[in-house]
Amino acid sequence: MSEFTLIKKEGYARRGTFKTVHGTVQTPAFMNVATCGAIKGAVSALDLKEIKCQVQLCNTYHLHLRPGDNNVKKLGGIHKFTRFDGPILTDSGGFQVFSLAKLRNIKEEGVTFSSHIDGHKIFMGSEESMRIQSNLGSTIAMAFDECIENPAEYSYTKKSCDRTFRWLVRCKNEMDRLCSLDDTINKDQLLFGINQGSTYKDLRIEHMKKIAELDLPGYAVGGLAVGESVDAMYETIENVEPFMPTDRPRYLMGVGTPANIVEAVRRGIDIFDCVMPSRNARHAHVFTWDGCRNMLNAKYALDETPIDTRCDCPVCRNFTRAYIRHLFKSGEMLAMRLAVLHNLYFYNNLMEKIREALDNDRFESFYRDNIEGLSKRI
Repeated sequence: MSEFTLIKKEGYARRGTFKTVHGTVQTPAFMNVATCGAIKGAVSALDLKEIKCQVQLCNTYHLHLRPGDNNVKKLGGIHKFTRFDGPILTDSGGFQVFSLAKLRNIKEEGVTFSSHIDGHKIFMGSEESMRIQSNLGSTIAMAFDECIENPAEYSYTKKSCDRTFRWLVRCKNEMDRLCSLDDTINKDQLLFGINQGSTYKDLRIEHMKKIAELDLPGYAVGGLAVGESVDAMYETIENVEPFMPTDRPRYLMGVGTPANIVEAVRRGIDIFDCVMPSRNARHAHVFTWDGCRNMLNAKYALDETPIDTRCDCPVCRNFTRAYIRHLFKSGEMLAMRLAVLHNLYFYNNLMEKIREALDNDRFESFYRDNIEGLSKRI
């Protein structure tokens, strides 16, 4: 069960709703990354509601290793396991084809990994990825693909795109089979296809046209923010956008900074995810409407203002820059938790402000007023 409704457009920017079996997502939206079923920085699914999170993203590869997808299924699925009752997206394990390049071997059947935990061999192909994600019972399952680094050779990229398409067909067939079984947790699980092709315009367009013919519930642009310039990333989105179905949600995988997100919304993207807000927060880098702050900076030692004077998150309502700096300097776990909560709220609030601007036909003025501040490092 899914239904994407395009409410309105301003230029290429899109305002919509995406109805799923686990709730309706207001788009544009940011998905909060809970790799192993929790946000790194001691943030639980219960916290996510308070910071305006609409969608949680969990990692297929990591949950397959620990606690095991069969165990998650026995425990009632990823929603019951984590206690997040909204939509959950699981990635396919395909990104590990990229990130674990030294530990894997790619063949037509799939990919053999060495576990990053203990080195034991794991095989994952289209069918295995779909079975794992079916066991998890996520709302949205991502197709198994190969994410290649940029720059990449043209000839290899073309072969990779062709193989990723063949893998997608296998994913679709296997998901159809799994959703028909009696013991499947989520028979309404949705499959999103992933567009690849490095930064080659012709390969990106050709691949997008092919996967669009499969009539999937949603489509992602993958293989970006992996070494190319931001200009190349934006150009790739512009090249692919005309060939993405207008009546399906569009997901830009693994991107990015607040400025990247506003720029990509302006080019027609609906959904985002990135580890950046939580990862940066754990290293004392927090996002504000005036730019990114390093909370370890000595100038905050006696600063009694909140992280961001324009933010109304639980952290900014209650704590000062001086206190948060002290927590980081003292090695207190609370420092990471507060900074992560602030950054995730900032991202979710940014998306809310973008949606409000689109609702009121003033996205371009919102873009002009904020893009400079969102791009700064203070």
